[in-house]
Amino acid sequence: MRRTASLVLLAFAVFFAALSPLMRWYAFPRLAKIPPSQYQDMVLEAKPATLINYGTMKAQQVPKVTIVQTLKGNVAASDRIEQTAGRDVVVWDTLSYVAGPDGKMVSEIPERYIFDAHSQAPVHASGEMVDGDPVRRQGIEYKWPFLTEKRDYTYFDAQTRTSAPIHYKGTRTFHGLEVYYFEQTIPWTKVPLPKKMPVKGITPQAVEKMGATRWYTTKRMFWVEPVTGAPVNGQENHKEELRGGDLLPGGGKVTAFAGHVKMRDDYVDSTVALVTSQRTLVLLLTSYLPWGFLVLGAALLPLALYLEARSRRPGPGAADADRFTEPQPQPTPTS
Repeated sequence: MRRTASLVLLAFAVFFAALSPLMRWYAFPRLAKIPPSQYQDMVLEAKPATLINYGTMKAQQVPKVTIVQTLKGNVAASDRIEQTAGRDVVVWDTLSYVAGPDGKMVSEIPERYIFDAHSQAPVHASGEMVDGDPVRRQGIEYKWPFLTEKRDYTYFDAQTRTSAPIHYKGTRTFHGLEVYYFEQTIPWTKVPLPKKMPVKGITPQAVEKMGATRWYTTKRMFWVEPVTGAPVNGQENHKEELRGGDLLPGGGKVTAFAGHVKMRDDYVDSTVALVTSQRTLVLLLTSYLPWGFLVLGAALLPLALYLEARSRRPGPGAADADRFTEPQPQPTPTS
């Protein structure tokens, strides 16, 4: 009986020891992925801000500019692309809607972002765009990979339609979470005008025909939870200008929008809560289960060896049995 028990425990020890690296290096890369149907919205504010008045073509300070970012997974598009890509793909249709203090639209920029569901690497397919312009992204956007590393990444900037390094600047604590802090600075760059302008009758083509151009610079900051790769906070020191042309007095320049853009507090709290719950699931696959299986296998192995040794040891009555000898027949006495 002990022999059978020791063999069973040995089998379990080998099983759990082998399952530990399989869980971490085989199961996790295949199970951890972004769901194709994800929906998320976020509100950011710049208080106060500088905003152009298109009636006077002059900049004025306003109490608040609001930016609403919505992100919606397009399941039908991801299914279609997966058929030719041969891997799990996520398609995000996003919209950045900028509203002035009166709630009226200042600009809106739609995007379609296509990426690998597991690695967050961009997938190039038909429909990838920013504000209707086809693009070919390099690097990440919106989200870092699972198990983010302490290094620089390439990050896509939707305004310039180009990618640039975003630099790791250290580890910090944010709302009780250990996060990695990243910064990216985009220097003054000429960028396209939004396809949809806030004033009726003014189009990008009309502005360009008058000789005015749009320029943009920003310092982008992210606090990223490294296990999930999800930003729990984001800010920008953002500035846009219109330069030259007949629209501006003397052909000079005017600030179109400037402000320190921050996530609204309630959205920071909800994002931290969501990321905290997702972090537990990722740690289950990358740490808790692999280490638990390894410890369990290591504990079962000596127990199996102990039972095996006990099964081979002579029982307590063996020595007495060895000393027992069959009585010899006594010689028959002769008369």
